[in-house]
Amino acid sequence: MTARQRADRSEGFGEALLAEVLDRAHELPPHLVGPLVADVVERLGGHRPQVLLQDYGQLVLVPLPGDGLTGGEPQVIDDSEAGCCFLDAHPVELSEDDGVRIFLPLLDGGDQVGVMAVTLDSIDDDDRRILHRIAGLVGDLLVTKHGYSDLFFCVRRREPMSVAAEIQWALLPPLAMIMPRVAVAGILEPAYDVAGDSFDYALNGDVLHVAMIDAMGHGLDAATMATVAIGAYRHARRAGTGLPEIYAFMDRAVADQFGPEHFVTAQMLQLDTTTGRLQWVNAGHPSPMLVRDHRVTLRVTGPTTLPVGFGGPQPQTSEMNLEPGDRLLCFTDGLIEEHKTGEDEFGEDLMIDWVNQLERTDRGVRAVARSLSHTLKRARGGHTTDDATLLLVEWRG
Repeated sequence: MTARQRADRSEGFGEALLAEVLDRAHELPPHLVGPLVADVVERLGGHRPQVLLQDYGQLVLVPLPGDGLTGGEPQVIDDSEAGCCFLDAHPVELSEDDGVRIFLPLLDGGDQVGVMAVTLDSIDDDDRRILHRIAGLVGDLLVTKHGYSDLFFCVRRREPMSVAAEIQWALLPPLAMIMPRVAVAGILEPAYDVAGDSFDYALNGDVLHVAMIDAMGHGLDAATMATVAIGAYRHARRAGTGLPEIYAFMDRAVADQFGPEHFVTAQMLQLDTTTGRLQWVNAGHPSPMLVRDHRVTLRVTGPTTLPVGFGGPQPQTSEMNLEPGDRLLCFTDGLIEEHKTGEDEFGEDLMIDWVNQLERTDRGVRAVARSLSHTLKRARGGHTTDDATLLLVEWRG
Protein backbone atom coordinates (compact mmCIF):
# COMPACT_ATOMS: atom_id res chain seq x y z
CA MET A 1 0.00 0.00 0.00
CA THR A 2 1.44 3.39 -1.00
CA ALA A 3 1.77 6.40 1.27
CA ARG A 4 -0.91 7.97 -0.86
CA GLN A 5 -3.35 5.14 -0.09
CA ARG A 6 -2.55 5.22 3.62
CA ALA A 7 -3.10 8.98 3.98
CA ASP A 8 -6.36 9.89 5.67
CA ARG A 9 -7.77 12.89 3.82
CA SER A 10 -11.13 13.23 5.58
CA GLU A 11 -12.45 16.46 6.98
CA GLY A 12 -11.54 15.34 10.49
CA PHE A 13 -7.98 14.51 9.50
CA GLY A 14 -7.56 17.85 7.76
CA GLU A 15 -8.84 19.76 10.77
CA ALA A 16 -6.55 17.83 13.10
CA LEU A 17 -3.57 18.50 10.84
CA LEU A 18 -4.30 22.21 10.69
CA ALA A 19 -4.80 22.31 14.44
CA GLU A 20 -1.37 20.76 14.93
CA VAL A 21 0.21 23.37 12.66
CA LEU A 22 -1.54 26.16 14.56
CA ASP A 23 -0.40 24.74 17.88
CA ARG A 24 3.20 24.75 16.68
CA ALA A 25 3.05 28.12 14.88
CA HIS A 26 3.21 30.37 17.94
CA GLU A 27 6.78 29.51 18.91
CA LEU A 28 7.97 28.28 15.53
CA PRO A 29 11.34 29.85 14.56
CA PRO A 30 11.21 31.46 11.07
CA HIS A 31 13.73 29.04 9.56
CA LEU A 32 11.48 26.09 10.47
CA VAL A 33 8.47 27.27 8.47
CA GLY A 34 9.77 25.39 5.42
CA PRO A 35 10.40 22.11 7.26
CA LEU A 36 6.91 22.36 8.80
CA VAL A 37 5.42 22.61 5.31
CA ALA A 38 7.47 19.60 4.19
CA ASP A 39 6.27 17.57 7.17
CA VAL A 40 2.61 18.40 6.53
CA VAL A 41 2.92 17.57 2.83
CA GLU A 42 4.55 14.22 3.60
CA ARG A 43 1.70 13.31 5.94
CA LEU A 44 -0.72 14.03 3.11
CA GLY A 45 1.14 11.58 0.89
CA GLY A 46 2.71 14.34 -1.19
CA HIS A 47 6.29 14.89 -2.30
CA ARG A 48 8.59 17.53 -3.83
CA PRO A 49 7.15 20.37 -1.70
CA GLN A 50 8.22 23.92 -2.56
CA VAL A 51 7.56 27.34 -1.12
CA LEU A 52 8.26 29.98 -3.77
CA LEU A 53 8.59 33.65 -2.80
CA GLN A 54 8.37 36.56 -5.22
CA ASP A 55 11.53 38.60 -5.61
CA TYR A 56 11.39 42.34 -4.98
CA GLY A 57 11.38 43.08 -8.68
CA GLN A 58 8.40 40.74 -9.16
CA LEU A 59 10.18 38.94 -11.99
CA VAL A 60 10.79 35.47 -10.55
CA LEU A 61 9.62 33.12 -7.81
CA VAL A 62 12.50 31.96 -5.62
CA PRO A 63 12.51 28.63 -3.73
CA LEU A 64 12.64 28.99 0.05
CA PRO A 65 15.44 26.81 1.49
CA GLY A 66 14.70 24.37 4.29
CA ASP A 67 15.00 20.73 5.30
CA GLY A 68 12.55 18.66 3.30
CA LEU A 69 11.80 21.38 0.77
CA THR A 70 12.69 21.05 -2.91
CA GLY A 71 15.15 23.63 -4.17
CA GLY A 72 15.84 24.45 -7.79
CA GLU A 73 16.25 27.54 -9.91
CA PRO A 74 13.97 30.58 -9.62
CA GLN A 75 10.91 30.32 -11.84
CA VAL A 76 10.11 33.16 -14.22
CA ILE A 77 6.68 34.56 -13.32
CA ASP A 78 5.70 35.29 -16.92
CA ASP A 79 6.71 31.84 -18.18
CA SER A 80 5.80 29.14 -15.67
CA GLU A 81 2.84 27.36 -14.12
CA ALA A 82 3.88 28.74 -10.74
CA GLY A 83 3.83 32.21 -12.29
CA CYS A 84 0.29 31.70 -13.63
CA CYS A 85 -0.81 30.72 -10.14
CA PHE A 86 0.95 33.77 -8.73
CA LEU A 87 -0.55 36.25 -11.21
CA ASP A 88 -4.13 35.01 -11.11
CA ALA A 89 -4.19 33.92 -7.46
CA HIS A 90 -5.80 30.60 -8.44
CA PRO A 91 -4.51 27.03 -8.11
CA VAL A 92 -2.88 25.49 -11.17
CA GLU A 93 -2.66 21.72 -11.72
CA LEU A 94 -0.13 20.07 -14.01
CA SER A 95 0.01 16.36 -14.93
CA GLU A 96 3.55 14.98 -14.72
CA ASP A 97 5.19 11.56 -14.91
CA ASP A 98 5.18 11.10 -11.13
CA GLY A 99 1.67 12.41 -10.50
CA VAL A 100 -0.13 15.75 -10.40
CA ARG A 101 1.77 18.89 -9.45
CA ILE A 102 -0.46 21.52 -7.87
CA PHE A 103 0.51 25.15 -7.35
CA LEU A 104 -1.43 27.12 -4.74
CA PRO A 105 -1.33 30.88 -4.08
CA LEU A 106 -0.02 32.01 -0.71
CA LEU A 107 -2.30 34.94 0.09
CA ASP A 108 -2.51 37.37 2.97
CA GLY A 109 -5.35 39.88 2.70
CA GLY A 110 -5.10 39.66 -1.06
CA ASP A 111 -1.38 40.35 -1.09
CA GLN A 112 0.42 37.57 -2.93
CA VAL A 113 3.21 36.27 -0.71
CA GLY A 114 4.22 33.55 -3.14
CA VAL A 115 3.25 30.04 -4.24
CA MET A 116 3.24 26.63 -2.58
CA ALA A 117 3.77 23.59 -4.81
CA VAL A 118 3.40 19.87 -4.10
CA THR A 119 3.11 16.69 -6.16
CA LEU A 120 0.51 14.00 -5.39
CA ASP A 121 0.02 10.62 -7.07
CA SER A 122 -3.48 11.80 -7.97
CA ILE A 123 -5.72 14.57 -6.71
CA ASP A 124 -9.34 14.90 -5.65
CA ASP A 125 -11.54 17.44 -3.92
CA ASP A 126 -10.42 16.31 -0.44
CA ASP A 127 -6.82 17.09 -1.41
CA ARG A 128 -7.78 20.44 -2.87
CA ARG A 129 -9.71 21.41 0.25
CA ILE A 130 -6.92 20.52 2.66
CA LEU A 131 -4.16 22.03 0.54
CA HIS A 132 -6.15 25.25 0.11
CA ARG A 133 -6.39 25.60 3.88
CA ILE A 134 -2.75 24.71 4.43
CA ALA A 135 -1.69 27.30 1.83
CA GLY A 136 -3.75 29.95 3.62
CA LEU A 137 -2.07 29.12 6.91
CA VAL A 138 1.41 29.04 5.36
CA GLY A 139 0.79 32.47 3.80
CA ASP A 140 -0.12 33.88 7.22
CA LEU A 141 2.91 32.22 8.80
CA LEU A 142 5.30 33.72 6.25
CA VAL A 143 3.91 37.22 6.83
CA THR A 144 3.98 36.84 10.62
CA LYS A 145 7.48 35.39 10.79
CA HIS A 146 8.90 37.89 8.29
CA GLY A 147 9.18 40.50 11.04
CA TYR A 148 11.42 38.28 13.14
CA SER A 149 14.06 37.29 10.60
CA ASP A 150 16.12 38.38 7.59
CA LEU A 151 15.62 34.96 5.99
CA PHE A 152 12.69 35.81 3.75
CA PHE A 153 14.15 39.19 2.81
CA CYS A 154 17.41 37.56 1.71
CA VAL A 155 15.58 34.93 -0.35
CA ARG A 156 13.57 37.60 -2.16
CA ARG A 157 16.52 39.92 -2.83
CA ARG A 158 18.06 39.01 -6.18
CA GLU A 159 20.62 41.83 -6.42
CA PRO A 160 22.23 44.38 -4.08
CA MET A 161 19.77 46.85 -2.55
CA SER A 162 20.60 50.45 -1.68
CA VAL A 163 20.13 51.77 1.84
CA ALA A 164 17.45 54.13 0.51
CA ALA A 165 15.53 51.21 -0.99
CA GLU A 166 15.83 49.26 2.27
CA ILE A 167 14.17 52.20 4.04
CA GLN A 168 11.40 52.47 1.47
CA TRP A 169 10.51 48.78 1.50
CA ALA A 170 10.36 48.84 5.30
CA LEU A 171 8.02 51.84 5.08
CA LEU A 172 5.53 50.33 2.65
CA PRO A 173 2.25 48.61 3.47
CA PRO A 174 1.60 45.30 1.65
CA LEU A 175 1.82 45.82 -2.12
CA ALA A 176 -1.74 44.59 -2.59
CA MET A 177 -5.02 44.41 -0.71
CA ILE A 178 -8.02 42.63 -2.22
CA MET A 179 -11.30 43.08 -0.34
CA PRO A 180 -14.95 42.58 -1.40
CA ARG A 181 -15.60 46.29 -2.05
CA VAL A 182 -12.15 47.61 -2.92
CA ALA A 183 -8.80 46.44 -4.24
CA VAL A 184 -5.40 48.12 -4.17
CA ALA A 185 -2.13 47.16 -5.86
CA GLY A 186 1.15 49.04 -6.17
CA ILE A 187 4.68 48.56 -7.42
CA LEU A 188 7.96 50.47 -7.06
CA GLU A 189 10.71 50.79 -9.64
CA PRO A 190 13.64 50.50 -9.55
CA ALA A 191 12.94 47.89 -6.90
CA TYR A 192 16.50 47.74 -5.60
CA ASP A 193 17.30 51.45 -5.77
CA VAL A 194 14.03 53.33 -5.19
CA ALA A 195 14.44 56.37 -2.94
CA GLY A 196 11.90 59.21 -2.90
CA ASP A 197 8.70 57.51 -4.11
CA SER A 198 6.31 55.87 -1.71
CA PHE A 199 2.65 55.19 -1.09
CA ASP A 200 0.45 54.28 1.83
CA TYR A 201 -3.12 53.12 2.35
CA ALA A 202 -5.44 52.02 5.14
CA LEU A 203 -8.96 50.62 5.13
CA ASN A 204 -10.66 52.07 8.20
CA GLY A 205 -14.21 50.82 8.39
CA ASP A 206 -15.88 51.72 5.10
CA VAL A 207 -13.29 54.36 4.11
CA LEU A 208 -10.14 53.66 2.12
CA HIS A 209 -7.37 56.20 2.70
CA VAL A 210 -4.63 56.47 0.08
CA ALA A 211 -1.53 58.63 -0.30
CA MET A 212 1.13 58.70 -3.00
CA ILE A 213 4.24 60.87 -2.65
CA ASP A 214 7.40 61.78 -4.53
CA ALA A 215 10.17 63.38 -2.48
CA MET A 216 12.61 65.59 -4.35
CA GLY A 217 16.09 64.35 -5.10
CA HIS A 218 17.62 60.90 -5.04
CA GLY A 219 19.31 58.55 -2.65
CA LEU A 220 19.24 58.60 1.12
CA ASP A 221 18.09 62.23 1.43
CA ALA A 222 14.99 61.53 -0.64
CA ALA A 223 14.25 58.35 1.30
CA THR A 224 14.54 60.22 4.59
CA MET A 225 12.18 62.94 3.36
CA ALA A 226 9.70 60.34 2.14
CA THR A 227 9.81 58.66 5.54
CA VAL A 228 8.94 61.91 7.30
CA ALA A 229 6.14 62.67 4.83
CA ILE A 230 4.54 59.22 5.15
CA GLY A 231 4.97 59.26 8.93
CA ALA A 232 3.25 62.65 9.12
CA TYR A 233 0.47 61.42 6.83
CA ARG A 234 -0.19 58.39 9.02
CA HIS A 235 -0.11 60.45 12.19
CA ALA A 236 -2.65 62.97 10.89
CA ARG A 237 -4.83 60.27 9.31
CA ARG A 238 -4.96 58.28 12.54
CA ALA A 239 -5.95 61.44 14.42
CA GLY A 240 -9.13 61.49 12.33
CA THR A 241 -8.45 64.80 10.58
CA GLY A 242 -9.72 65.76 7.12
CA LEU A 243 -7.68 65.93 3.93
CA PRO A 244 -6.83 69.68 4.18
CA GLU A 245 -5.61 69.17 7.75
CA ILE A 246 -3.57 66.14 6.72
CA TYR A 247 -1.87 68.24 4.04
CA ALA A 248 -1.11 71.03 6.55
CA PHE A 249 0.41 68.59 9.04
CA MET A 250 2.59 66.96 6.38
CA ASP A 251 3.63 70.40 5.11
CA ARG A 252 4.79 71.55 8.55
CA ALA A 253 6.63 68.30 9.24
CA VAL A 254 8.66 68.44 6.02
CA ALA A 255 9.35 72.18 6.31
CA ASP A 256 10.45 71.94 9.94
CA GLN A 257 12.74 69.02 9.30
CA PHE A 258 14.31 69.91 5.95
CA GLY A 259 13.93 73.66 5.42
CA PRO A 260 12.20 75.80 2.78
CA GLU A 261 14.00 74.48 -0.32
CA HIS A 262 12.90 70.86 0.06
CA PHE A 263 9.53 69.51 -1.00
CA VAL A 264 7.40 66.44 -1.57
CA THR A 265 4.65 66.22 -4.17
CA ALA A 266 1.66 64.35 -2.81
CA GLN A 267 -1.78 63.06 -3.65
CA MET A 268 -4.14 62.17 -0.79
CA LEU A 269 -7.46 60.41 -1.42
CA GLN A 270 -10.40 59.06 0.55
CA LEU A 271 -12.88 56.60 -0.94
CA ASP A 272 -16.19 55.67 0.67
CA THR A 273 -16.33 52.00 -0.26
CA THR A 274 -20.10 51.80 0.28
CA THR A 275 -21.07 54.65 -2.06
CA GLY A 276 -18.07 55.16 -4.36
CA ARG A 277 -17.70 58.80 -3.29
CA LEU A 278 -14.09 59.87 -3.88
CA GLN A 279 -12.44 62.90 -2.33
CA TRP A 280 -8.90 64.07 -2.94
CA VAL A 281 -6.32 66.79 -2.39
CA ASN A 282 -3.50 67.33 -4.86
CA ALA A 283 -0.22 68.91 -3.73
CA GLY A 284 1.67 69.40 -6.98
CA HIS A 285 1.44 65.73 -7.97
CA PRO A 286 0.51 64.24 -11.38
CA SER A 287 -3.26 63.78 -11.52
CA PRO A 288 -4.55 60.20 -11.40
CA MET A 289 -6.23 58.61 -14.41
CA LEU A 290 -9.71 57.14 -14.28
CA VAL A 291 -10.05 53.77 -15.99
CA ARG A 292 -13.67 52.94 -16.83
CA ASP A 293 -14.87 50.08 -19.03
CA HIS A 294 -11.23 49.05 -19.51
CA ARG A 295 -10.14 52.40 -20.95
CA VAL A 296 -8.58 55.57 -19.60
CA THR A 297 -11.50 58.00 -19.79
CA LEU A 298 -10.24 61.13 -18.00
CA ARG A 299 -7.70 62.70 -15.70
CA VAL A 300 -8.94 63.16 -12.15
CA THR A 301 -8.14 66.86 -11.95
CA GLY A 302 -9.09 69.65 -9.60
CA PRO A 303 -7.60 72.62 -7.75
CA THR A 304 -4.04 72.00 -6.60
CA THR A 305 -1.90 73.47 -3.87
CA LEU A 306 1.86 73.72 -3.49
CA PRO A 307 3.92 70.61 -2.79
CA VAL A 308 4.33 69.55 0.81
CA GLY A 309 7.02 71.64 2.51
CA PHE A 310 6.41 74.86 0.55
CA GLY A 311 3.76 76.27 2.87
CA GLY A 312 0.95 76.36 0.35
CA PRO A 313 -2.54 77.68 1.11
CA GLN A 314 -5.17 75.34 2.52
CA PRO A 315 -6.08 73.04 -0.35
CA GLN A 316 -9.55 72.64 -1.77
CA THR A 317 -11.02 69.16 -1.55
CA SER A 318 -12.26 67.82 -4.87
CA GLU A 319 -14.75 64.99 -5.20
CA MET A 320 -16.53 62.75 -7.66
CA ASN A 321 -18.58 59.56 -7.66
CA LEU A 322 -17.08 56.36 -9.01
CA GLU A 323 -18.99 53.60 -10.75
CA PRO A 324 -18.59 49.93 -9.83
CA GLY A 325 -15.51 48.54 -11.57
CA ASP A 326 -13.80 51.94 -11.92
CA ARG A 327 -10.06 51.99 -11.40
CA LEU A 328 -7.84 54.91 -10.42
CA LEU A 329 -4.25 54.86 -11.63
CA CYS A 330 -2.00 56.98 -9.42
CA PHE A 331 1.62 57.40 -10.47
CA THR A 332 4.76 59.47 -10.05
CA ASP A 333 6.32 61.56 -12.79
CA GLY A 334 9.22 59.14 -13.27
CA LEU A 335 6.79 56.85 -15.07
CA ILE A 336 6.29 59.29 -17.95
CA GLU A 337 9.33 61.59 -17.92
CA GLU A 338 12.00 58.96 -18.54
CA HIS A 339 13.88 59.39 -21.82
CA LYS A 340 17.10 58.41 -23.47
CA THR A 341 19.71 61.10 -23.98
CA GLY A 342 18.66 63.41 -26.79
CA GLU A 343 15.24 61.78 -27.22
CA ASP A 344 11.71 62.77 -26.23
CA GLU A 345 10.16 61.83 -22.91
CA PHE A 346 8.17 58.63 -22.75
CA GLY A 347 5.01 60.71 -22.24
CA GLU A 348 1.43 60.21 -21.07
CA ASP A 349 -0.01 59.18 -24.44
CA LEU A 350 2.16 56.10 -24.66
CA MET A 351 1.36 55.21 -21.08
CA ILE A 352 -2.38 55.52 -21.78
CA ASP A 353 -2.02 53.25 -24.81
CA TRP A 354 -0.40 50.56 -22.68
CA VAL A 355 -2.98 50.95 -19.91
CA ASN A 356 -5.78 50.44 -22.43
CA GLN A 357 -4.10 47.36 -23.89
CA LEU A 358 -3.52 45.74 -20.50
CA GLU A 359 -6.99 46.60 -19.23
CA ARG A 360 -8.50 44.63 -22.09
CA THR A 361 -6.99 41.48 -20.56
CA ASP A 362 -9.58 41.85 -17.75
CA ARG A 363 -7.12 40.74 -15.08
CA GLY A 364 -7.11 41.76 -11.43
CA VAL A 365 -5.48 44.95 -10.21
CA ARG A 366 -2.40 43.17 -8.87
CA ALA A 367 -1.59 41.52 -12.19
CA VAL A 368 -2.36 44.70 -14.16
CA ALA A 369 -0.22 46.92 -11.91
CA ARG A 370 2.72 44.55 -12.20
CA SER A 371 2.36 44.10 -15.97
CA LEU A 372 1.94 47.83 -16.54
CA SER A 373 5.08 48.72 -14.59
CA HIS A 374 7.19 46.09 -16.35
CA THR A 375 5.73 46.91 -19.78
CA LEU A 376 6.41 50.62 -19.34
CA LYS A 377 9.96 49.91 -18.24
CA ARG A 378 10.56 47.79 -21.35
CA ALA A 379 8.96 50.47 -23.54
CA ARG A 380 11.39 52.99 -22.06
CA GLY A 381 14.23 50.78 -23.16
CA GLY A 382 14.77 49.41 -19.66
CA HIS A 383 15.86 52.84 -18.40
CA THR A 384 14.84 53.99 -14.94
CA THR A 385 17.00 56.91 -13.89
CA ASP A 386 14.19 58.24 -11.67
CA ASP A 387 11.79 56.45 -9.37
CA ALA A 388 8.72 55.24 -11.25
CA THR A 389 5.90 54.17 -8.95
CA LEU A 390 2.26 53.36 -9.61
CA LEU A 391 -0.75 52.44 -7.52
CA LEU A 392 -3.99 51.02 -8.89
CA VAL A 393 -7.22 51.35 -6.85
CA GLU A 394 -10.42 49.59 -7.88
CA TRP A 395 -13.86 50.29 -6.43
CA ARG A 396 -15.72 47.05 -6.80
CA GLY A 397 -19.06 48.40 -5.65
